[in-house]
Amino acid sequence: MGCGYVGGALGTRLLAQGHEVFGLRRNPSALPPGVIGLAGDVGEVEGMGALPEALDWVVYAVGAKQRDEASYRTAYLDGLGRVIRALIEEGQNPSRVLFTSSTSVYGQMRGEWVDESSPTHPRSFAGEIMLSAERLLHGSQFSSTVLRLGGIYGPGRTRLIDRVRGGEAMAVADAPAYTNRIHRDDAAKAIAHLLALPEPGATYVGVDEDPADAGEVRRWIAERLGVALVEAPSSESLSVGRPVGSRRCRSAALLATGFRFDYPTFREGYATLMEAGDPEAI
Repeated sequence: MGCGYVGGALGTRLLAQGHEVFGLRRNPSALPPGVIGLAGDVGEVEGMGALPEALDWVVYAVGAKQRDEASYRTAYLDGLGRVIRALIEEGQNPSRVLFTSSTSVYGQMRGEWVDESSPTHPRSFAGEIMLSAERLLHGSQFSSTVLRLGGIYGPGRTRLIDRVRGGEAMAVADAPAYTNRIHRDDAAKAIAHLLALPEPGATYVGVDEDPADAGEVRRWIAERLGVALVEAPSSESLSVGRPVGSRRCRSAALLATGFRFDYPTFREGYATLMEAGDPEAI
C-alpha cells in the first residue's frame, strides 16, 4: 500500500478493523504505529523489492514530490505501472486494487455538476496524468476501483485557515467559484468502505456533500476566527486563493453504497480542526 497522508490514516483505520497492513514508503519510520514498513520508492525503476505474499487488497495512494509534470508522471503513472507489473510477475491475485485519483480529470469550469458519468476533459497536466493512470489500472487484469478525490484537508493541512487568520489578501471572483474538498479521515474511511464492498463500482467521486463557493468558505472561517477577511477585486492579479476551477462534484454514487461522511461539509471539518487546537490551525 502506498502510504502517505491519506494512506497513513487508512492504515490506522484498517488496523483497528483487525487487518494486517503493510505500508510502502521511502522512509518506513514515518509510518503509523502498527503498519509493517516496506522500504521502497515507486518512482525508481529498481525502487521496489518483493511484495508481501498473498495480498488481499492493494491501495495506491501516493503523492508527487513536487507539482510539475515530470514528478506527477513518475509518481502516479510510472509508479502505478511498476506496482501492477510487480503484482503480475509475483503471481499475486488481490481481490481489488484501488487507486486514489483526482477530480482534476474533469475540465468543466462554469459551475457544472459532475459525477462519474460526466465527460473527462482535463485542462492540466495533472488531470491528464491521473486519467492515464486510471485507464492503465482499469485496463489491467485486476479488479480495480478508482476514487477521484477532491482537495484533501485535515490535520497539518490547514493553509486556508492560516491565510485568513494572517490577513493575506485573496481574490474575490465575479461569480461563484465552487470548490470541492474532502477531509483526510473521510477519504481514508471511503477507501476502507469501498474495499469492504463485495462488488464496488469501477469509479467513484470522493468529495463532501457541499461544493461550496470559495468566498463563502473564507467568510465562514473568518467569522469563526473573529477576524476581518481581506479580499481584493478579481481583476487584480492575485494567485493566492484563486481556485483552479469552478465545478460542482457530486458524491451521490458513493453515498448510495451506504457510505456516510463524518465531515459532510467544510463547516464540520474546519471547525473540528480549530477546536482541536491543530498546530497548523491555531
